[in-house]
Amino acid sequence: MTEVSFYHLYRRLEDSLPKLLERVIASSQRAVVLAETDERVEALTSQLWTYSPDSFLPHGTARDAFAADQPIFLTAAEENPNGATILVVVDERVPDFIGGFARCLDMFTDSEPSKQAARERWRLYKSAGHDVVYWQQDENGRWEKKG
Repeated sequence: MTEVSFYHLYRRLEDSLPKLLERVIASSQRAVVLAETDERVEALTSQLWTYSPDSFLPHGTARDAFAADQPIFLTAAEENPNGATILVVVDERVPDFIGGFARCLDMFTDSEPSKQAARERWRLYKSAGHDVVYWQQDENGRWEKKG
């Protein structure tokens, strides 16, 4: 089964996502970032190009060539063209293809509707037999495993 790690954000997704993806790259793994729309994918890819003048996150989207070679692939479709083992869900989706990944990182905000939706996804994944873990972001942007 897939390990589903819920990441409770206190900072903006655009500030937190690059740090998690840096960890993916550092561990020599690949990721698919699943967003709700193509417009959201474009906004996130722009953010990954500009989030830090000192860092580079190799990534691509469907409009780029060589999807299979991309360590990080951003998409609004349920696809895994780069053979990723990690799925990062950023817009509170419940993907049907989660079983094709070793881990799923489910990122949600501190708003009440986002927390409620995350609780529902937690129950859904748990009842499907997935291992679920909860990570909470502190005020400095670091992650602490809570459950």
